[in-house]
Amino acid sequence: MPVRRLPHNPNLEQIKKQAKTLQRAARAGDPEAVALVGEFHPRAADTAMLSLADAQLVLARHFGFPSWTKLRRHLDIVAGYSRSPHLEPEAKDEATEFLRLACLTHGGDEQARGRHAAGMLEAHPELASASVHTAAAAGDVAATAALLATDPASAGAEGGPHRWAPLLYLAYSTIDDRPEGRSHVETARLLLDAGADPNAGYLWEGLPSPYTALTGALSSSHSEPLALARLLLERGADANDSQALYELGFPDTGDDPAPLELLFEFGLGSGDGGVWHARLGPAHATPRQLVEDELVKAAAANRPRRARLVLDHGVDADGPGTSHPIFEGLSASELAVLNGSVDVAAMLERRSDPTLEFLGACIRADRPAVERLLAGDPSLATRAIARRPHQISVAADQDRPDAVALMIELGFDVNAIGAYPHRQTALHGAAFNGNLELVQLLIEHGADPTIEDCSFHSTPLGWAARRGQSRVVEYLATLGR
Repeated sequence: MPVRRLPHNPNLEQIKKQAKTLQRAARAGDPEAVALVGEFHPRAADTAMLSLADAQLVLARHFGFPSWTKLRRHLDIVAGYSRSPHLEPEAKDEATEFLRLACLTHGGDEQARGRHAAGMLEAHPELASASVHTAAAAGDVAATAALLATDPASAGAEGGPHRWAPLLYLAYSTIDDRPEGRSHVETARLLLDAGADPNAGYLWEGLPSPYTALTGALSSSHSEPLALARLLLERGADANDSQALYELGFPDTGDDPAPLELLFEFGLGSGDGGVWHARLGPAHATPRQLVEDELVKAAAANRPRRARLVLDHGVDADGPGTSHPIFEGLSASELAVLNGSVDVAAMLERRSDPTLEFLGACIRADRPAVERLLAGDPSLATRAIARRPHQISVAADQDRPDAVALMIELGFDVNAIGAYPHRQTALHGAAFNGNLELVQLLIEHGADPTIEDCSFHSTPLGWAARRGQSRVVEYLATLGR
């Protein structure tokens, strides 16, 4: 059985209850519980007499920890660093409300919140001097210098609505720092000179991928993101930043290798993983796993420049990385073929099996390649559909209408739902992307608009509404009527 990931905001009492449940199930002879004990604690006594301590050890190892003591210590650390900034209620005083609205919290409505905070600062410039935290968020160089001159220790003091250090309010700020007198880079320099921790961070909802100052520098809307990131790295921030790499992997970040080049320059993929890896232990990816994941992500997202950069740094092309379930247990070369990443597949120089090659040709809408492969093996389409029926959903997610149309011709089920992360139909993806023509094509070929996805239990209409795709919402609503 694979090692499990801890849930959001892991709670010791809940995990204690899970251990008791496991103990009762194993004593009762439940096959799954007995198998779990056999795998993670084979020296345990007869499961009919399994002690609570043994059940706790099994559960700890199932979560990737060598002992119950180390799991408990990890939970204590998580509790200390866990924050839920997106859940902070509206504040009564203006300075606290400004901080609540001025920073990314990864909870939605970020643009509207940022505009509100900017308006507050414009109407009340004195907010920047209310505390070192507001000065940092505003990027007000003079206000920061004055406050630090009075109290240098405040450079590292947690405060404000999120209980963050000033450097985090700066890193996640959405306030424009281009006006005269403002600069997040120079403000950060002042904080670091005064002793601020370049590795400051927090755990969003207790998840083991820290949101550090470096993460914010590279993923927020700063005027000089690379300059801010370089300053942090020069002052000691660890380049093996799991959350920064995650944020840089979103589709809208493009194939620009500059941020990754900067991280490699400062040791990405090497060293001991820094303070956060030491704190979080087995719950946090190693430097080697992080860079192997970067190759897998580049292959899946068709980013040849990033793939070349990773390979040039000696990363194992066959490395499994973290084996995150989003990659479905597939290697970088397999993902490159399946997602039509021709250039990345060529770099990896791997021969795929015919089924994968066929599925890759489908998602590229490469009709000549499909016809060539079918001419050599007429049964290939049947085998490919059986192996990966949700490939049509992947194509819709990626907004590839030609690929969807080709797969419909080949006999893919328009209502197929795959395993994680493709736990929805093609119609869900088309609706989410607002592609009305593709939505209509799928409906014409039997797509069922009443099917709910397996993650959020929502129909395609719900997905379109969530994204504000008004044309698709109107069309799907008429089907309901």
